[in-house]
Amino acid sequence: MMKIAKENLKNYFSNGPKTIFVVMLIMTCITMTVFNMKKAISVIVDGKSIEVTTLKSDVTQILETNNIALGSKDQITVSLDSKVKDGDKIYIKKAVNVKVNVDGKELNIQTAESTVEDMLKAEKIVLGGSDKITPSKSESLKSGLAVEITRVKTENVNETKAIKFATEIKNSDDLKKGVKKVIQKGKAGEKIATSSVVYENGKEVSRNLLSEKTNSQPVKEIIALGTTSVFSSSRGGDISYTKKLKVRATAYTADFNCTGKGPGDPAFAITSTGTTAKRNPNGYSTVAVDPRVIPLGTKLWIEGYGYGIAEDVGGAIKGNKIDLYYNSSGESWNWGARNVNIYILK
Repeated sequence: MMKIAKENLKNYFSNGPKTIFVVMLIMTCITMTVFNMKKAISVIVDGKSIEVTTLKSDVTQILETNNIALGSKDQITVSLDSKVKDGDKIYIKKAVNVKVNVDGKELNIQTAESTVEDMLKAEKIVLGGSDKITPSKSESLKSGLAVEITRVKTENVNETKAIKFATEIKNSDDLKKGVKKVIQKGKAGEKIATSSVVYENGKEVSRNLLSEKTNSQPVKEIIALGTTSVFSSSRGGDISYTKKLKVRATAYTADFNCTGKGPGDPAFAITSTGTTAKRNPNGYSTVAVDPRVIPLGTKLWIEGYGYGIAEDVGGAIKGNKIDLYYNSSGESWNWGARNVNIYILK
């Protein structure tokens, strides 16, 4: 028994250097393998470099091991399931919060795009050719940026519009002064106006007239305006007149005491117009006038005398003077001479 133990011990010590060599060789291989697996890589997050030494090759594991969180909208230059090698650089761009006002909505968007234009493409927000955007599409994105999009639409609009009618005033001596009467009713015309209308976010902001087409012409309204003055006579009722004069009124007669002629005489009471002078309290009486002031044939109303008609003249009747005919000298003397208003009738 002792002999066997001695032999084993002898063999062990005789093989010892070989065993140590093998062990050392294995350790060296393991060390070299580990050394070769070890990688130094750079993870650049928003321009800030993080140096990482790792034995792992999987990108996801490397980020998790080094507590580098990756958001759903963050951008990374390599695939998460790709393998890295020593010296590799991984770039990560973190998403920022941007507000976009568009189409009546406020959108809160997380994006890692570089510019406003890139973000719109990524979010599938399409701009029309005339739409406005603030800030510009080339603006770099940053957290808290507010983007305002104004939808601009231009369209041609047809409108039916009324054409106002004109009003014509015609003086009329058939109506009392100040009285109006429509003798032709006005009617508005019609036209089609075509305009270019610009809308921003559905609201009209400008309108430019392009053309007008008249469908119907307006009909002017004609109004008669009364010019005949009216006064109330002492006999009652309204009397229409065109002119009022202040005159000196005397009286004359054609009886025998004044003319030496009687009713049988052919020249008795014949006026300058060839009529027979008359005094008719219920009708028109003869009045002598200056034809330059009151034309012969003019009908009158004389205060205190009544209706008269200018059908005689007199040598002393000049200017604003008249001579009233009476049937007797007593009546004419009773009138005497007075300042009165006379009214020239229609």
